[in-house]
Amino acid sequence: MRYVVETNKTPEVAVEDLRAAVAKHGFGVLHAYDLKETLTSKGFPLEHACHILEVCNPQQASKVLAEDMGMNIALPCRISVYEEDGKTKIATALPTKLLAALSDSPALAAVAEDVEAKMKAMMHEAV
Repeated sequence: MRYVVETNKTPEVAVEDLRAAVAKHGFGVLHAYDLKETLTSKGFPLEHACHILEVCNPQQASKVLAEDMGMNIALPCRISVYEEDGKTKIATALPTKLLAALSDSPALAAVAEDVEAKMKAMMHEAV
């Protein structure tokens, strides 16, 4: 269910490169979180960098919601950039697996396949 790629870039550089790839593929970043900063500010220091980008393609999101409004619980898609074991990793939950766990709609499966292919491409471009 999880898709992970590694890069030799710093998390900050990988996030910037990921933002560029997201835009190139017709998606937008709705929100970006610096989890290390947030948890540390709340008194729970996080040792490693952890950035989360919520990304969305309005056309695809609209198709999903038109088919099943309840699928809003799976939107937007999230891509994380984090440090682990001395490496920078870029990861996401696979849309095909996530939507398959929530619905057996062939229309949703088709959208998930397209979104997943683009998300994987974005992640590889950020490597």
